[in-house]
Amino acid sequence: MDDDGRVIALSPAYVGGVQLGAYATGRLLRAPARDRLLHACSTNADHLDSGRWDTLLTSALMVEEPMELPYALLLLAVLGYAEYAHGAWWTAGVFALGHAGATLLVYGGLRAARAQDGTRSAVDVGVSYGFNAVLGALTGALPAGPVRGLARGALLAIGARPLLGRGRTFTDAGHFAALALGMGVSLVDYRSTGNR
Repeated sequence: MDDDGRVIALSPAYVGGVQLGAYATGRLLRAPARDRLLHACSTNADHLDSGRWDTLLTSALMVEEPMELPYALLLLAVLGYAEYAHGAWWTAGVFALGHAGATLLVYGGLRAARAQDGTRSAVDVGVSYGFNAVLGALTGALPAGPVRGLARGALLAIGARPLLGRGRTFTDAGHFAALALGMGVSLVDYRSTGNR
């Protein structure tokens, strides 16, 4: 709790729950059962084609492996700051927009490209789309002017870099899309307060 009486509870509960779930499934389930669970929770193109829209939620609650400690701490810091500055509902909403929005954009791209079966049925779970969206949205909290513009440009360049390489994946496109969606939120959110 801070001096204003605000409690940051959602972010640590979410990050801790995802991490605990990853450890539990890794230790309690045999590899085939764990793989089936990850596949069942995945927002792959085959699931979305068959109307498995529930995977837009379940995929955000799972990671393939426990998150590395530095990444988990960074995720907690970004989500925690967003929750502190904007509230739990705003943070959850931006996270959900980034996760679902980027997933659906990638899904549309895979359908349009007539992706191969292996790509269409790939395991696609994790927190990274939502994380990128919240990070992008938080750029609006930076001081207006060159600092904010430079930060947005740098983040977009970092997000676009994997798309330019030979080993790019649909996940790379999703990360970039989520980051852009989050920055779009910051433009709308901060424009309404006069702080573009």
